[in-house]
Amino acid sequence: KSNIGHTQAAAGVAGVIKMIMAMRHGVLPKTLHVDRPTPHVDWTAGSVSLLTENREWPATDRPRRAAVSSFGISGTNAHVVLEQPAPPPDAAPPEGTDGSDDVVAWFVSGHTEPALRAQAHRLRDYVAGHPKLTPAQVAGPLLTSRATFHHRAAVLGADPRALLSGPDALGRGAPDPGVITGVAVEAGDRPVFVIPGQGAQWVGMATALLESSPLFADSLRECADALAPHTEFALLDVLRDRDPSALDRADVVQPALFAVMVGLARLWQAHGVEPAAVVGHSQGEIAAAHVAGALTLPDAALAVAARGRVITESARRGGGMASVGLPADAVRQQIEPWAGTVEVAAINGPAATVVSGPVDALEVLVARWRADGVQARRITVDYASHCADVSVLRRPILDALAPITPQRSRIPFYSTVTGDVMDGTALDADYWYRNL
Repeated sequence: KSNIGHTQAAAGVAGVIKMIMAMRHGVLPKTLHVDRPTPHVDWTAGSVSLLTENREWPATDRPRRAAVSSFGISGTNAHVVLEQPAPPPDAAPPEGTDGSDDVVAWFVSGHTEPALRAQAHRLRDYVAGHPKLTPAQVAGPLLTSRATFHHRAAVLGADPRALLSGPDALGRGAPDPGVITGVAVEAGDRPVFVIPGQGAQWVGMATALLESSPLFADSLRECADALAPHTEFALLDVLRDRDPSALDRADVVQPALFAVMVGLARLWQAHGVEPAAVVGHSQGEIAAAHVAGALTLPDAALAVAARGRVITESARRGGGMASVGLPADAVRQQIEPWAGTVEVAAINGPAATVVSGPVDALEVLVARWRADGVQARRITVDYASHCADVSVLRRPILDALAPITPQRSRIPFYSTVTGDVMDGTALDADYWYRNL
């Protein structure tokens, strides 16, 4: 009551919340407005005293316990004993990763640019004061439990040191390659569907949804039927296969990812979540084009199967790809000794760049970047994409995709080839060659 006044029927809940927070932080908060305690109580007669100052609640070998009483004016009394819960076990990293090099995003926002900077300073100070928190433990509450305002920033990084430099720079108004800032436009509250490319797969993906969601299962069976004339594998068998090698080949994994993404999009839409726009990365653009209404399912299935097939055939010439946590301009300078062989293939973020080229050159570059303390790794593909090497694939792609008939999009389609919103009718065979 001293904190928030009379809360009527919510008074007991407010008391419980206050005591839970005291347990969580190990501090007994002072009671406000008691400079002159009531003279009707002999405060010297017992061990009860008012909390006129915050008092540390030290941890012991037993959980903290406290009682909360609530007395109603009608004579109703309630008394609850609370006990500190056991600490949750450390969460294991997702299957297929040790969690050490996963890039996470910390989202902050403010009503104004100064408010955004102030929020960044508070985030930096909080994380610096809680060194045991993992980046993911910080990211979750920032995304799910805070209000979102117009001035926004995303801080990208894979380790606390890199992530802490972002809020520091943001708070000072200084540029940082791991920080993306912007001002949200008044475009409603509908989401954008972002569909990934190859590399998002893992063994057992989609199998739980196949068993639990009839709608998702029906969507994947429909995709399997559309893919069947163009592939030599059974989609559902591949998804249920526990052998990691089942998803090694581009002509298998790309159609499989396409089907899963189409199924997920339909599932969201069935639950009433309609996207304001769609965008896809690399081969994910094909699924995005179908979700947008620009490609029918048979045409999209033909496109993704043909794409995977010609890339698999191109793998015989060798080559590979690598990702590095540096801005594209810095990467271009560092690959100059390999000019004409190693190229910037994709710019995934302000400090997230992909390069393509010969395997031996990529091995040298990745080793050099790691020695300099820069996050870098080879991507698990056996071909070089998004570079000049794909020029030999132009004729096979144009011939294979000649039958498709792109249509006007129902949902805005943002192209990662051009960077613009595109009319669906422009997503013809030549566009999908440029997507390579």
